[in-house]
Amino acid sequence: MLDQSKGIMPLLEGHGYDKVRKGLVSVMLEKALLDIGVGTYYKVIDELKKRYQCYLPDCYEHPEYLNDILKDLYGNSYGHMIKSITKGLEEFSYQKPIAKFIETVRK
Repeated sequence: MLDQSKGIMPLLEGHGYDKVRKGLVSVMLEKALLDIGVGTYYKVIDELKKRYQCYLPDCYEHPEYLNDILKDLYGNSYGHMIKSITKGLEEFSYQKPIAKFIETVRK
């Protein structure tokens, strides 16, 4: 029987929980971008492919890509987009990788 005295998170860490975080971030990014607008979503996706040869889920490991693209495409209004993106992730920010993602994307 598993020792659950330390909570469920440490148990999941060894079983690919980072993949779950990556999926969560990817879904939240997609939702936030689509809520802003379908055109915004497709512009960001296209720029990710063009500049970094990657896709939206890759932003979990490289939030600076997303940050750079939003700044370049939307200038000063990128802050509103970042707020929208991070809003849904804040409830998970007690997890260090999610907190690091939020911190990096806000720079």
